[in-house]
Amino acid sequence: MATGRLGVGETLGALNTALGPGDPVWFKETRARHLRARDFLAPRPALQARFGDEQVPERVVRAVAGLQGPGVAPVLRCTSTPAGLALQLQRPAVFESVLGAVAAYVAPAAPAAPGPRILLHCPALRSAPGALRLSQLRAVLVADHLARTLRAHGESVRLVPAVRDPHMPTFLQQLRVDWPAASERAATEALRNRALAELSPAQERGALPRGVLGTVCLKELVQERGRAAGYDPNLDKCLVTEDLLSVLAELQEAARCWPGDSPPSLAAAPDANADRCMVVHVVSCEEEFQQQKVDLLWRKLDDQAPLTQKHLVCGPVKVAGAPSTLTAPEYYELRHAQVCKASAVKHGRDLARDPAWTEVFSVLSVATIKFEMLSTAPHGQLLLALADSSISTKGTKSGTFVMYNCARLATLFEGYRHSMEQGLYPTFPPVSSLDFSVLQDEGEWLLLFNGILPFPDLLSQTAALACTAPGLHTTARTETMCKFLVQLSMDFSSYYNRIHILGAPRPHLFGQMFARLQLLRAVREVLHTGLATLGLPPLNHI
Repeated sequence: MATGRLGVGETLGALNTALGPGDPVWFKETRARHLRARDFLAPRPALQARFGDEQVPERVVRAVAGLQGPGVAPVLRCTSTPAGLALQLQRPAVFESVLGAVAAYVAPAAPAAPGPRILLHCPALRSAPGALRLSQLRAVLVADHLARTLRAHGESVRLVPAVRDPHMPTFLQQLRVDWPAASERAATEALRNRALAELSPAQERGALPRGVLGTVCLKELVQERGRAAGYDPNLDKCLVTEDLLSVLAELQEAARCWPGDSPPSLAAAPDANADRCMVVHVVSCEEEFQQQKVDLLWRKLDDQAPLTQKHLVCGPVKVAGAPSTLTAPEYYELRHAQVCKASAVKHGRDLARDPAWTEVFSVLSVATIKFEMLSTAPHGQLLLALADSSISTKGTKSGTFVMYNCARLATLFEGYRHSMEQGLYPTFPPVSSLDFSVLQDEGEWLLLFNGILPFPDLLSQTAALACTAPGLHTTARTETMCKFLVQLSMDFSSYYNRIHILGAPRPHLFGQMFARLQLLRAVREVLHTGLATLGLPPLNHI
């Protein structure tokens, strides 16, 4: 944790410690109606389970009320209510601490220990854009978002495969997906020799098509790893082709040779690099079976294959009222056309050919797609509604809505700058001189307590891969960021519609105006940081 940064996790930890040994009891409130009276609650049923039907000991209440420590938010009061122990923070002090160090709240909490190197493998990127199904597009977007959040968290990440189709880099650039382009093909000779030694007897092979070396039995390896590992029990034989060996060679080289590493010693033990990285195969549900074959074949042919290989399987994508054959480029073109149409309706003219709006429409189209694809947990089925209404700035659950509110913030600060240059407002004073006790509107605390204060923990959650559990499969919380940004945009929009931030240019109103502007500066930084994990630049106008 950054020095002096308050943390929700640290505060909850201290609160639970103050209650004594036992399971965690306290939780952070998020609903506006509850935040009018309390910020944290220890529910009465949980307290009764801990202390019996007796009252919570006075010493415990005093310990909670006097809570202090690194990262612990300052407590105003702790009271017993019918709902349980209700705790309220010293809100002006929290405002001052958070808004006086905004940069500390747009960085993830430091990991307890460095994690393994992570090799993200997305096999869908071996195809051409026109062959990319929506379920595969979902896997690509999940992998890209995961790579960005892991890197923001300080993890070492490599992406495979290097894209080779000549049209794919342009399409990925359109989608604002950051993925490496083609590199030299890795040598397959060692893998081919090992594969030839493992092939089924010649009499079982028959006449083989061009490029096919034969079959390798995987059944024994599946049984060896155990049914609990999660491999499909129907896995038996794998058809070994030159293309498959090329896939394995690229994975092998990426896992062994990381940028900046010195070349591995020839005297190193055979398994010296076996656990240097963790491989995460991000695949669509249609690709899962084939990827399990690749996983097992790699283990069979390479003694130094990474010990930890996990499969993050993305659920199917269904489209309401549209053919199931809709491809990823067709989906993008549809959304782009809808964005242009909506803009023409809003502004009363067709801006699609205006160079100043070209970038805006591109970003809005991608934002719509990414929020649609990533707002549902990766393993769940996704149902897309392709109607025009899904890209409206009024639809509070869309990426367009988030980008619209990002633009409103830009307009607000541009309005302040313009008025300052005209002499209506003074220059922004030092943040340390601001009086944050004037921030008493419910919406202001909602923005800080639900949007800014917990953001470092959220960044860490999005970078958390469930890879310590046994078994083949893993999960990732890639839906967390989209849901958070939508909720923050809703809270900001509600506040902005009620409160006039840039008030009359009267000196006695400047203190409150600057305190509010500093709060919205922090909201803007959180929004921009969150959008960056999705590969989306902020917009200044829509």
